Amino acid sequence: MKISISYPPLTSNKGIPLLAQNRQFQWFNNPTYIYPMIPAYAATMLKQNGFDVIWDDAIAGELSYHQWLERLKREKPDIIAIETKTPVIKRHWQIIDELKTLSSDLRPQASDPWPLTCILMGDHVTALPEESMRNSKVDFVLTGGDYDFLLVNLCKYLKNLQPSATNLQPPASNLQPPASNLQPELSPGIWYRDNDEIKNTGMHELNHDLNNLPFIDRELTKWQQYSIKNGNFKRTPGTYTMAGRDCWWGRCTFCSWTTMYPGKNFRSVSPERLLDEIGILIKEYGVREVFDDSGTFPKGEWLETFCKGMIERGYNKKIYMGGNMRINALSQDEYDLMAKAGFRFVLFGLESVNQHTLDKLQKSLKVEQIAEGFKMAKKAGLEPHVTTMVGYPWETKKDAEETINFAREMFRKGYLDTLQATIVVPYPGTPMFEEAKKNGWLLTEDWDRYDMRESVWRSPVTGEDVKRLTQGLYKAALNPRFIVRKLFSIRNIDDIRFLWMAGRKLMGHLTDFNPQKITQIDTDKKLQTKKSV
Repeated sequence: MKISISYPPLTSNKGIPLLAQNRQFQWFNNPTYIYPMIPAYAATMLKQNGFDVIWDDAIAGELSYHQWLERLKREKPDIIAIETKTPVIKRHWQIIDELKTLSSDLRPQASDPWPLTCILMGDHVTALPEESMRNSKVDFVLTGGDYDFLLVNLCKYLKNLQPSATNLQPPASNLQPPASNLQPELSPGIWYRDNDEIKNTGMHELNHDLNNLPFIDRELTKWQQYSIKNGNFKRTPGTYTMAGRDCWWGRCTFCSWTTMYPGKNFRSVSPERLLDEIGILIKEYGVREVFDDSGTFPKGEWLETFCKGMIERGYNKKIYMGGNMRINALSQDEYDLMAKAGFRFVLFGLESVNQHTLDKLQKSLKVEQIAEGFKMAKKAGLEPHVTTMVGYPWETKKDAEETINFAREMFRKGYLDTLQATIVVPYPGTPMFEEAKKNGWLLTEDWDRYDMRESVWRSPVTGEDVKRLTQGLYKAALNPRFIVRKLFSIRNIDDIRFLWMAGRKLMGHLTDFNPQKITQIDTDKKLQTKKSV
């Protein structure tokens, strides 16, 4: 059985989609490709279980839609599994329906009774699984964050249901296992069709032991496609690891991955296992920088053991490390240890400096802790990066400008090195979305427009101002003191390349949020205003 793990090309005048391994979808004019860890684990486990696996990321591979279809026709997979997100779900429905129509071209053998089987997985379908079953010809939906384990389970199940010469029954219309102790049972969390009825195997579970995962087959999953065009890497080639699923806090009301990974279910590999993986990346692949994409990197004794292991094994002299961390989670001694262990880059989720906003987002963070957290990380020699958002329904323009002024001050003082700004979007399945529905804040439920290029809910700030404020956050770094400090920090060619790339990405982001690009929602608001007048 041949399985394709696919990211179909998604053409748009908005840019390149940042979809894989991303908690907040964006279109980028200057592309960034993030290594999709969970699908990569799925591909590796499928190969270990004897399946023929195709790694089919046409976005990172920069293929056209025609080139992608032609490749599928050549490969003729039995199963196509696609990770999806809210802003592209409707596009994926259309693609799946087209693939089903082209099934005879993809599976042309007259003697083969099996149709092309299509699978969707990810945060949006975890929140709204039945929606995709009703709006497309998708065969299966995998819910929850352990969709790598679920995909392997489902493929093994379908393989055991392959028809004999006397019993030609397609799997999607009959999922009852034969009387055999060797037949694997379907795991909880899978939605499927039984003739015209939509069924599921129950609520997904997050009980898999991550230490039982194999090390990812990086060659199979074409890791080099993601090793250069990525703003997280100062040294290249770089790659990703994922120590935990996903964030030990796991309560932020806006995060789409809390749908798949509530904090109460946080699991991690052992420090020793991650150290072994980093050793492989250094020795076998020549990796020079690693970003661990756990929602928040493990802390406490786990962090201490890992850092001391990096130092004892000498990896701290061979590789840079980066990861996500909560601003108020660590002490100065812990930041110092991380720096000695080879950490260069630490990413903080700030979101706002308005205390009311931080409380509503359940950040468990006080405004007065923010600057101190940045200062400690910087004092240790780390390079802090911060994520921020604008466009909350309860924030005024003045509130948003306070966040911009704060970011500008942090750059001026040298406490921050880089920043990412976005327009806040309430994703289905999150507490923020439920709050928006309850309060009547939503302007639309057209998922195409949940792509951070416009505000999709009512706000005291206009759509043009939201974009202008987002640009203002990016411009916060553009002060003479910060620029001079960066120029004097150049020590080698990696520093020059990184600053050049950062500059290009900054200009791309300023284009991403151009206030002159009027959105449909802006137009709708103006029409409604004219009618009311």
